[in-house]
Amino acid sequence: MAFELLTPSEMAEADRLTIAAGPVDGIGLMRRAGGSVADVVLQRFPGAKSVHVLCGPGNNGGDGYVAARLLAESGVAVRLFATAAPRSGGDAALAVAECPVVVEPLAVFAPQADAVVVDALYGAGLSRPLDGEIGQAIERTAAAGVPVVAVDLPSGVSGASGEILGSAFRATVTVTFARKKPGHLLFPGRLQCGEVVVADIGIRDATVAATSARCFENEPAWWQQYFPSPANDAHKYSRGHVGVFSGGPAATGAARLSAMAAARAGAGAVTVLSPGAALAANAAHLTSIILRRADTLQDALAFFDARRPEALVYGPGLGSEPEIGRFALELMSVAEGRFAALVLDADGITSLSHRRAAFFEARKRSQPELVLTPHHGEFGRLFPDIVADASLSKLERARAAAARANAVIIYKGPDTVIAAPDGRAAINANGTPLLATAGSGDVLSGIVAALLAQRMPVFEAACAAVWMHAEAARHIGPGLIAEDLPLALREVVARLSG
Repeated sequence: MAFELLTPSEMAEADRLTIAAGPVDGIGLMRRAGGSVADVVLQRFPGAKSVHVLCGPGNNGGDGYVAARLLAESGVAVRLFATAAPRSGGDAALAVAECPVVVEPLAVFAPQADAVVVDALYGAGLSRPLDGEIGQAIERTAAAGVPVVAVDLPSGVSGASGEILGSAFRATVTVTFARKKPGHLLFPGRLQCGEVVVADIGIRDATVAATSARCFENEPAWWQQYFPSPANDAHKYSRGHVGVFSGGPAATGAARLSAMAAARAGAGAVTVLSPGAALAANAAHLTSIILRRADTLQDALAFFDARRPEALVYGPGLGSEPEIGRFALELMSVAEGRFAALVLDADGITSLSHRRAAFFEARKRSQPELVLTPHHGEFGRLFPDIVADASLSKLERARAAAARANAVIIYKGPDTVIAAPDGRAAINANGTPLLATAGSGDVLSGIVAALLAQRMPVFEAACAAVWMHAEAARHIGPGLIAEDLPLALREVVARLSG
């Protein structure tokens, strides 16, 4: 199974390379694409009285003309509506010449209540808002409540960003080709796609690889080879040691959630580093988790030098005062030779917004490996100029932040994006609103740290943690609270370990 997500320009390059290599030509690819659309209509809607095919002037419309011809040849009552004729001599014009269905102007389109609408107006490459007669067609379709099969992407949704440009069809099924596009997974476009079917039209994996695509759908099959498995002679410290910094007496719960998640995600040892004033509160709730007093940087250094933890979690429950950010910078400055990776979450991120220049300067060094896990508000506080640039998609914002901070960014949300400084990125597809509950982010930071402590590569560890976090939530189901998640990780880890 392939996991690359192709931007519209990368998809166009894959088409070009395929045609150049032969033996299939442009109209051949179009016939295969249109055939895939017709197959989905026949399979999913066998009882449809009629099919209304809406075609634009480009190649997306060409796919629609092919689908209309094949549906008519199958005995389906087809009506075909178009905005304008395709360019003479192009592949779409050839598809029109092969299609016997009478073409009507889109302005007269009014979907029947028992019809299926095939949206072949514009695909993933749309770059301008839809309005006028196309906007009216979208409104009429929505008002009729009929099923929609979208070709490539629902018209009005950007394939690159998932942004809705003006208005957009809401599809029941979207048929795309070779690979999904970022717009299939990024909100709000993701809501418009319905079920996404990826049709094989003969574009080879090697051809996709030649596009140099660097964005992926976050699935276990492409990072599972790095997933840690304990050796037969393992002991607790060889399985990775995670340190989690705790907040004060009234804010200890977040650190304990991170610590329990790290333990359940496979770390052999987990230590909560607690202020003296919070030792009693933490001790009352911890059993298998080690507890150690750490009021100062010197206390932390003594722990590092004695126990050599591989990864730290800093931020949950600490407060957002500037002093918290100063301590984070000090941790990074003493990392080399003491710990390999740091996960900054929650207050650890917000506190650095008071020291952005110092933070970005510090991140010019490669030590330690750093993972930031911001939700949108925290992201905006640390990267306000990136958020202010309305031209950037969530994917582009995450990549820009990763490059600036020299860190892996987990930009959380229903469409979490994971980005690395080298430009690699993944979009998560198994997210669930069940995770919209207090404390779930603290659990995620603990999972990340556990995988890093077990020496999983940092980008792959971040991707795995995001996927595991959502799978644990799905395993629990409705009624989930953050305290449920660490135990649910046991089932997820067992599945991944095979």
